Amino acid sequence: MALEVERKFMPAGSVDFVIEAGGLKVLSEQRIEQTYLAIDSKQELRIRKITDRESGEVTYTHTFKKGNGLVREEIEYEISESIYQQVADAFGAIPLTKDRITAQWGERTVEIDRYDQIELTVLEVEFESEAEAVAFDVPEWFGPDVSSERKYSNKTVWMKLQQGDKPV
Repeated sequence: MALEVERKFMPAGSVDFVIEAGGLKVLSEQRIEQTYLAIDSKQELRIRKITDRESGEVTYTHTFKKGNGLVREEIEYEISESIYQQVADAFGAIPLTKDRITAQWGERTVEIDRYDQIELTVLEVEFESEAEAVAFDVPEWFGPDVSSERKYSNKTVWMKLQQGDKPV
């Protein structure tokens, strides 16, 4: 099982401004719909439909994650459209939807997620190790670190959508 080491931030200002100023080089833009199939306090199982904004190519994934916080175990693989649709239809849940910009910032790749159902933008940075993540010198424009705040996790926001609550 692969390890995912990432930190999440709530950008302090407009990410568009940073892109326009040349601080971020956009690599790709995607439309993501994700539905959780099973969740408990330490594990999650989800499916995603990912549409590339430029090419229109659509991929479908099935992901298992274990753990919380900075370091989690993750298994992700591609599934067919048919399997995705059967599972999504069987659960009948409201998918969490967001636009993702993957960009280059210096030597780092960052992912910026803008959610539809809530007013929220989150910036994620992945690392090779926990030590690297902890030592990372965070620029001011990244905003506050929300890596450990569960109310900003995708699964928490998704669960609130299912209950008809206003997330975050």
